Amino acid sequence: MFGKLSKRSNVPQFHAMGVLAEANRQAALGRDILHLEVGEPDARAPARVRDAARAAIAAGRTGYTEALGLPELRRAIATHYQDFYGVDVEPERIIVTTGASGAFILVFLALFDPGARVALASPGYPAYRSILAALGIEVVTIPGAHDSAYQPVVDLLEPVAADLDGVILASPANPTGSVMPEPELIRLVAFCRERNIRLVADEIYHGIAYEAACPTVLGLDGEAVVVNSFSKYFAMTGWRLGWVAGPPELIEAAERLAMNFFLCAPTVAQVGACEVFGCYAELDAHVERYRANRDVLLAGLLKSGFRKVAAADGAFYLYVDVSDFADDSFEFARQLLQDEGLAVAPGVDFDRERGHRFVRMSYSGAPETIRETVNRLGNWTLR
Repeated sequence: MFGKLSKRSNVPQFHAMGVLAEANRQAALGRDILHLEVGEPDARAPARVRDAARAAIAAGRTGYTEALGLPELRRAIATHYQDFYGVDVEPERIIVTTGASGAFILVFLALFDPGARVALASPGYPAYRSILAALGIEVVTIPGAHDSAYQPVVDLLEPVAADLDGVILASPANPTGSVMPEPELIRLVAFCRERNIRLVADEIYHGIAYEAACPTVLGLDGEAVVVNSFSKYFAMTGWRLGWVAGPPELIEAAERLAMNFFLCAPTVAQVGACEVFGCYAELDAHVERYRANRDVLLAGLLKSGFRKVAAADGAFYLYVDVSDFADDSFEFARQLLQDEGLAVAPGVDFDRERGHRFVRMSYSGAPETIRETVNRLGNWTLR
């Protein structure tokens, strides 16, 4: 018999992936399934990226890179900060990682010892909790409120700040799509700096904002740590590429860890990513499509009787209160898939205490998918 497994491996499953598996099973049987459960763009990486990757493979450029990443990619990311935000970030303050997921592992290991206390807002991306817990770090959950956009604002942090080691900020956020207003962001940065609390900013959805561009935390605090990714705005999910930007001592620690854990990020993906920063016009066109999809889906939800939806000023999600229709978000998702072929993510993934009232819907797909989603939702609520 196989021996005992470690306690750190006992993390919750991601229910959205279970919905995806069942949706794919039904699609294989011939059902017309509309996917709103997975958070990725339906757009492919820009042609320039794909061409560069093909050329790298043809040239045999498939060996390891240095653990920090290709120097030309780190320089391109640094230039991106100047072009996109008007903020100077030296290439030496950047490490390229195996997706944002790999970035979080490196950052959490480099910053926090077992027993450290790190706060995050709920609802939030479930992998934060799971990675922290697996590393023996205590998660301090801050129940988000609708009137504070479900963000970890200072007023919610103050009661638990006395012995905090870190705070995770995601703006725009998954699953709500909410954006922390700049005045509140400035206040949060100052609050953490004054109390020596390490701020880790998840800026994975930067570039996908509908009301105003999101400022990078690096422009407000040189000691802050930022994780970003090529998956969302840059439409390169399966390329598994991200980066960390932070103070030199963090990058040095992350490099040592990366050497031992990952060696390096995927080389061909890195070569392709060097070209993506010349594709802003194409990428911004995707964002305009997401904006139109959001408006169509939001109007359709309201018309179908879903009256409580989180403000979605960025990313490509709507976090929908379904308590008028069900008291179990997992059962709601199962029934919606069975009845209408609509796959959505149960809210329990993102909020263990209150998530049974919510589901997350991704509107990153084609416009016709969103329009048909609205039709099916209307049919379902009329049953």
